[in-house]
Amino acid sequence: MAAAWPSDTRGMYLKRAFRFLVLIGCAAAVMAVARPCRAQQQITMAGLKVAVWLPTEKATGADWPVIIFSHGFHGSNIQSTFLMKALADAGYAVFAPNHADAGLGRWKPVVPFASAGQWTDATYADRRRDIEKLIAALKANPRFGSKPYDWDRLGLAGHSLGGYTVLGLAGAWPSWKDNRIKAVLALSPYSAPFIMKKTLGSLHVPVMYQGGTLDFAITPSLRKANGAYDQTPPPKFYIELKGAGHLAWTDLRPAYHSTIVGYSIAFFDHFLKRKPLPNQFAAKNHNIATFRRMDSPTTMPLTSRFPNWPLSDRWFAAVER
Repeated sequence: MAAAWPSDTRGMYLKRAFRFLVLIGCAAAVMAVARPCRAQQQITMAGLKVAVWLPTEKATGADWPVIIFSHGFHGSNIQSTFLMKALADAGYAVFAPNHADAGLGRWKPVVPFASAGQWTDATYADRRRDIEKLIAALKANPRFGSKPYDWDRLGLAGHSLGGYTVLGLAGAWPSWKDNRIKAVLALSPYSAPFIMKKTLGSLHVPVMYQGGTLDFAITPSLRKANGAYDQTPPPKFYIELKGAGHLAWTDLRPAYHSTIVGYSIAFFDHFLKRKPLPNQFAAKNHNIATFRRMDSPTTMPLTSRFPNWPLSDRWFAAVER
């Protein structure tokens, strides 16, 4: 009989995994600082530095749903410009604030990532306040508070610790819950505190989780039995990128960008613009290892695994246009 994995060994593994997560977050921060800003514009709003991307002439629709993006630990508001620009081109007004830990600020996490049981709704509550202050300030601003900005169709997106932030605002921390939010895109989100405390059942909006097969610190907690996806009420979606690590959702790893953009826009288009999901939404795709979907409590869950099926992303390119 194989020996059981000692709890101290498991704890050491988790600590190493999350230290690695912090290190690659710092690497992303350094790279973001080194490269020039590619946001359409940078503004100061509610005391926050905010990157802004707005729809271009080729975007369709008179009104613009609003997306707020929350960056990862030691990331920045320009860490994922590929996705922000694509969302703007698809007709969304996108705003991304810098949180206090952006770049090299607040070197250590408020509570260690490996100590998820110690996290409470007070942990990184400053990030919640950032988002709430930004929404209030934008809505009160003469430029951003009225048409074509459609604040009745508000979505949130977040990467890593930003994923924790947006899930919390969607109800994973019940005290954070903001009923104005209509959909959440959680990109390799740090969700271990919610899983341990079983609060994801309080989510009140559609959620799409995205993970990667090489995203060892976070993705296993999304896909495991009784993990983030299982605990989340429908409608819910989960895609796992084949060979992707934690930085796949930043500008540093362009290999997965077209797939991320295609699924993300299709998700927001469905729930914020009431567009039907493309027929190919669950189709075989060379970048997707696993796809899971559940539309309502009465529908049968769909799980598909697509190893080594080299089909193209033609329909995603159509979504991007």
